[in-house]
Amino acid sequence: MIVLGIETSCDETSAAVVSGTGDQVSQRSLVILSQDVHRVFGGVVPEIASRAHVTAIVPVVDRAMSEAGIELQDVDVVAVTNAPGLVGALLVGVSYAKGLAFGAGKPVLGVHHMEGHLFAQSLEHANAVPPFTALLVSGGHTMIVDVPAWGDYNVLGATRDDAAGEAFDKVAKLLGLPYPGGRHIERLARDGDSSRFRFARPMVRRNQRPGDDDYYDVSFSGLKTAVLNAVRDSDNIERDAAHIARGFQDALIETLAEKVRRAAEQHERERVVLGGGVACNQALVAEIRTRLADVGAEVYAPSVRLATDNAAMIARAGLFHAERGRRDDWSLNAYASKALGSG
Repeated sequence: MIVLGIETSCDETSAAVVSGTGDQVSQRSLVILSQDVHRVFGGVVPEIASRAHVTAIVPVVDRAMSEAGIELQDVDVVAVTNAPGLVGALLVGVSYAKGLAFGAGKPVLGVHHMEGHLFAQSLEHANAVPPFTALLVSGGHTMIVDVPAWGDYNVLGATRDDAAGEAFDKVAKLLGLPYPGGRHIERLARDGDSSRFRFARPMVRRNQRPGDDDYYDVSFSGLKTAVLNAVRDSDNIERDAAHIARGFQDALIETLAEKVRRAAEQHERERVVLGGGVACNQALVAEIRTRLADVGAEVYAPSVRLATDNAAMIARAGLFHAERGRRDDWSLNAYASKALGSG
């Protein structure tokens, strides 16, 4: 089966082609066009993102098919992200995918963006398949998911306020670093002294037990406020910036690593899969591997291209659903929010 994937949920216009059956799937092409204009504003501007998708989507899809060496008539299914995300941006991809599929007499299939991130690592690591514990961390989402099988998702915990990537961006802005902030915080933190600024690990307590409503959930708004206070109290921010960045990053990644360890241990998972833009933070990956060393769980982290929003993961998830006979009709729509696994 050959699947053309389209992704426009935020500020990357992406198209990709995958082919195969079951878990034997190969990525034949992947094109990602990032919208650097948003750096000027320190965050994604939805209207600008939507207009940029309109301009880019045709050449991006054409390039993906050309690199895969196929024509539209060779495609079996067109898979497109239809939730969650910026609804205007999503509508560009959904509308184009429906028009393209309808004109070619091909079926169309909507894919949940976060489900795509669950599938991404399987394109690089043959063993990154269920059952596993997943940590999905991006600019808009942070969640811990137990995955007994593809299509069977149990969200154990999620952020109650800021997503991890959003916290990185906001702290970067406080420290005068460029957007997006994740990689700049990570680079600055390497020169920081972990003992200079130690922030509380949010929602992590020794007396927490499975079944507590905060056992898996995370919250980063308080951590962000603590960083703000540290910046305001500093009499020399140039001297303290690296140390504050280190303290912030340590608190965030140790919190996430502890929550992941709890999930893997309680559900007896021998695999942990990371997904989303923050998943390529090497300090996070190293901390999770350290915490899981004693239980022998293998940790699979994506490359930078498959950590960012990309159409290869959408095509891969679409192939799974298409093989099971799922198709969407022409009323397929875009949704700003939608629960993972809700169909």
